[in-house]
Amino acid sequence: MLIARVVGDVTATQKHPSHEGRKILLVQPLNLDGTNRGDAVVALDAVDAGIGDRVLIVTDGFAAMTAVGRPLGSPIDVAVIGFIDQIELLPGVS
Repeated sequence: MLIARVVGDVTATQKHPSHEGRKILLVQPLNLDGTNRGDAVVALDAVDAGIGDRVLIVTDGFAAMTAVGRPLGSPIDVAVIGFIDQIELLPGVS
């Protein structure tokens, strides 16, 4: 799982049948200090997130597929599975 920020919506006029009725988002993975971690990725939304929200994403295909309730074999690599309200880092823990 990774922390990410929603940076955009993706509009697809045609998509795999298992994605019908699901929102697709562009999310930017983040380091714990809030800086960008690599490139933005496309994710299927399971929690109705919006631009600017800090979210929790899964990047394993099976976890992503089951988190959004799609059938076995659905082509999903990343899914938004939760909102992040607060991050608290303990002293001495990195």
